[in-house]
Amino acid sequence: MTKRTVSDLDVAGKRVIVRVDFNVPLKDGVITDDNRINGALPTIKYLVEHNAKVILMSHLGKVNHKDAEKTEADKAKNDLAPVAVRLQELLPESKVTFVPVTRGKALEDAISSLEDGNIVLMQNTRYEVGESKNDDNLAEYWASLGDLFVSDAFGSVHRAHASTVGIAKHLPSALGFLVEKEVKFLTEAIYSPKRPFVAILGGAKVSDKISVIENLLDVADKVIVGGGMAYTFYKAMGREIGTSLVEMDRIDVAKAIMEKAGDKLILPVDTVVAKEFAPDATPVVVSADAIPADMMGLDIGPKSIELFKNELQGAKTVVWNGPMGVFEFEAFAKGTLSICEAITELPDVLSVIGGGDSAAAAIQLGFKDQITHISTGGGASLEFMEGKELPGIAAIQDK
Repeated sequence: MTKRTVSDLDVAGKRVIVRVDFNVPLKDGVITDDNRINGALPTIKYLVEHNAKVILMSHLGKVNHKDAEKTEADKAKNDLAPVAVRLQELLPESKVTFVPVTRGKALEDAISSLEDGNIVLMQNTRYEVGESKNDDNLAEYWASLGDLFVSDAFGSVHRAHASTVGIAKHLPSALGFLVEKEVKFLTEAIYSPKRPFVAILGGAKVSDKISVIENLLDVADKVIVGGGMAYTFYKAMGREIGTSLVEMDRIDVAKAIMEKAGDKLILPVDTVVAKEFAPDATPVVVSADAIPADMMGLDIGPKSIELFKNELQGAKTVVWNGPMGVFEFEAFAKGTLSICEAITELPDVLSVIGGGDSAAAAIQLGFKDQITHISTGGGASLEFMEGKELPGIAAIQDK
């Protein structure tokens, strides 16, 4: 790590803009999972304790700027006001002021009256059409509101937006503790792993993870593939996959990956199928080469679970991205649950879950405290695993 971190900055009395990731799920205006807010607390608390004036920026959801009616509906749905309420509950020693705009006098006045150790949370950055375009005028304006910039939204560092990259061009910058932690664990797991190193990839699409698979085949000892993407590999092997998820335009890619991988690539040997994609569908276990034409695969089967557990034995580093099946449906959650259990039972293992659905599954299934590190960024962790440079980190100044 050669980037500056927040502890390298002199923050006392300074206006510190922190790009956080408060992209939390909301239902009827109520936060249903505050994991991302909690992830930002170490950096925020450090700044508060060191007498900074803290200005928080985050996106929430998506805002359609092409249709005026949809724009207003998205803004109403993705208002950050509930986050400010929760943040005040978590930080009772500080005053948290929510400003429901992204620019203008109300925001500027709130910041100018901000006292040391207190916090301003401004409205959703995606209310601004120039945010996702990394508009420099917008970035320069936002930068004018602060003295220093801290990047602590790992879930957004793979996006070159005004709030993630643009502001850093105009202010002295550093990484927050969350991003520093994410980079540390992902780097250790992928680029300097203790061996044996086993990577587990699931989820729906091969196309999302082609580069990840290729990169991990170069660095891991074994790459286990499950989830919906397994059926594209089956199809590439000439097998019947019924009505299972498949990417026909990725068949040749799957063939090439299998040829390159040899015995490094481990695929499921059986699968749990059903007639329809539904929580009350009747599960049936079949061999991987005997999927009925009128059924779809929704989870790995019991023999695959045992195979994967055996491949994990002795592993000292495990990186997992993507569930083994439709874990949201109890009947098709066993594969994902079993992989969670198997990882947590390994002695002296560095276990890293790469955000997204696999992180949600581990948390939902009760394994949050038994995994070494659960990433807060699905897309960012995937791009990191591909070996890509993440623009929101690259923009931060070196030590």
